Amino acid sequence: MPVESKVPSVGEQITEVQIGDWLKGVGDSVSQDDIVVMLETDKVTVELPAPVSGTIAQILAKKGDTVQVGDIVGYLEAGAVGEKAAPAAPAQEKPAPSKEVFDRAVAEGPPATIPPASAPRVMPAAQRALHAAGLDASEVTPTGPGGRTLKEDVQRHLENPPKAAPLPSPAQAPPKAPPRSAALPGSSAALAARQDGRQEEVVPMTTLRRRIAERLVEAQQTAALLTTFNEVDMTAVKELREQYQDAFTKKYNIKLGFMSFFVKAAVDALKQFPTVNAEVRGTDIVYHNYFDVGVAVGGGKGLVVPVLRNVERMGFAEVEQTIAQLANRAKDGTLKLEELQGGTFTITNGGIYGSLLSTPIINPPQSGILGLHGIVDRAVVIKGAVVARPMMYIALTYDHRIVDGREAVGFLRRIKDAIEEPTRMLIEI
Repeated sequence: MPVESKVPSVGEQITEVQIGDWLKGVGDSVSQDDIVVMLETDKVTVELPAPVSGTIAQILAKKGDTVQVGDIVGYLEAGAVGEKAAPAAPAQEKPAPSKEVFDRAVAEGPPATIPPASAPRVMPAAQRALHAAGLDASEVTPTGPGGRTLKEDVQRHLENPPKAAPLPSPAQAPPKAPPRSAALPGSSAALAARQDGRQEEVVPMTTLRRRIAERLVEAQQTAALLTTFNEVDMTAVKELREQYQDAFTKKYNIKLGFMSFFVKAAVDALKQFPTVNAEVRGTDIVYHNYFDVGVAVGGGKGLVVPVLRNVERMGFAEVEQTIAQLANRAKDGTLKLEELQGGTFTITNGGIYGSLLSTPIINPPQSGILGLHGIVDRAVVIKGAVVARPMMYIALTYDHRIVDGREAVGFLRRIKDAIEEPTRMLIEI
């Protein structure tokens, strides 16, 4: 008897997910709790395990589809691992697809199933072009490295079809797909036929990217954003790191980086200017008497901001270790939803990518974000003499509804003083 594979609840306020990679295909045997498909939310990637042991009988949602929590994404035929599932009932004939359906099929490609080892190796762009044209990979002569079929191979086949080209099987050809000569506007086939030879590829946004876009627009529309700047002489911090790096690494098994200095300096400044650590809630200002600092890190699917809880209680080593752990898990896509929620302030470091100056956007409902940038040796005047010093521009974007310019400037000045004289943070002056 077929067993439903449903989308589980993955967190509060999350009602839909996007189908990621299918790790098992139709006909594959699975054991109970084997991972079958990856589900992508706007924050994390969730694994969907097999509810029972058996065989994948049917896949209802392909990669890139958006489904609701509780929706059925596939069926498993329960039984001993290795047994074949009973043949599924023949599907009823469907009407010809509309223009919107065909455009979506072109952009998203065919359902994500795992082909047998003997199947031709096809690149993703070529697979979408094959699906749009109603062709099978076996009909196209591959020219890519290792015998891979490229998108250009599909286009070449369409422009110069063989005299006796075999027709695709009914299971492979989309029902009543329009011929290439009558391709719908905006489809991959239509774009490939342009005379100027230029190409475009339409790829749907991931759930994470859509959420990032929504949050950035929300911040611009709801907050009165303003950015102020300062510059910091990094000489003292660099000397401290060189002096204690070996001992620090030996004791804590992690390097002493720059981020821990800025996290601790930010806490010091937030204590002096509490509105930067506050938020607007309706017509009220909510002051947080704790410091949950989000640190932006590049994940495998985009920028994420895991949160360091109660960072005022952490030492330098704990800050560095926590950031390293969160960054590694962000790259692996194994962050938990609760680790990305509830920050009171954010720090983002564009300097690791080469940024010299930027205006970061706050993460609502927070009221401030500190932007760090590249360290560059520049000529500065110190005690009347021009000397070369490692300098960094820092930026604070703040919500002007509750943070005044004087407070914003004072906040950055406090950061500057703490970094240029790190001992100030130890004796709290």
